[in-house]
Amino acid sequence: MKPSRLRKGDTIGIVSPSRWMEEQELYKAAAVFEQMGFYVKIGPQNFLKQNQFTGSDYERAKAIEKMFEDSQVKAIVCAKGGYGALKIIDILNYNVIARNPKIFIGYSDITAILISIYKMTGLVTFHGPMLYSFVSGVDKFTITYLQYLMCNPEPYKVNFSEDSQVKVLRAGISEGQLFGGNLSILVNLIGTAHAFDTSEKILFIEDVDEYLYNLDRMILHLKRSGKLDKIAALIVGEMVDIKDNEIPFGKNVDEIILDVCRNTNFPIITNFPCGHGKKQLTIPISVKARLECNKRDITLCLLESPVL
Repeated sequence: MKPSRLRKGDTIGIVSPSRWMEEQELYKAAAVFEQMGFYVKIGPQNFLKQNQFTGSDYERAKAIEKMFEDSQVKAIVCAKGGYGALKIIDILNYNVIARNPKIFIGYSDITAILISIYKMTGLVTFHGPMLYSFVSGVDKFTITYLQYLMCNPEPYKVNFSEDSQVKVLRAGISEGQLFGGNLSILVNLIGTAHAFDTSEKILFIEDVDEYLYNLDRMILHLKRSGKLDKIAALIVGEMVDIKDNEIPFGKNVDEIILDVCRNTNFPIITNFPCGHGKKQLTIPISVKARLECNKRDITLCLLESPVL
């Protein structure tokens, strides 16, 4: 199921499923969408403060449902991640969401909601920048592809040359549905009602503020749970603020990936612009794509539009 595309003059609703943003930052970041030609609706839930969270679990879940039910709102953008989305995915009313399909955008902790909405309703969701992404400035790459994906019924094709930050660990060509998000959240969904299937999918992962040994542990868990057995390709996003112990772990991120993925043959690229880095490519979950990567070029091409 695909949501309708946005047109200039449409209204974007803002929700805060996890931690809260300062009011001044919230309005400053929301102005980015107004400058793009959209109206912005910021519901009262965004200003609640219950310890770290933007209101109770019930209030945060209800805010999402209300935005899906609001006929004026054509897309929903999350304000901030952090922690809290995992606490509400069991109480969301997915029937409300299924009856009112809309663009829903977020990343990091919001991965839990992106995956759950797709699993429970079949709706395409969007792993992309939130309001918090624009507090310290607007990256042209990020905003260009976000706007294109929300508004354009034609699929995108993104090319990265050999002098880009993206690296090829294992060359190849593959096709499959795009699927993934924050590594920590994905691992926490395994074995629950919100568990997922990665077979024949182009899996993308990213994380922030983790120790190298913990990245190794989580990727090993993906492998041991069978989530790497039948994937079409692996896209590793920028791993930001990764730390080591006083006694070194002995491998960097790329070496961990290659070690865990030995005896496999799918293409692997790393340092891809999705997640917590400055540049964020909006990735539509469940949309078919083609990945081509060699030593000179990397191309990710959507094979269908994620919007109607």
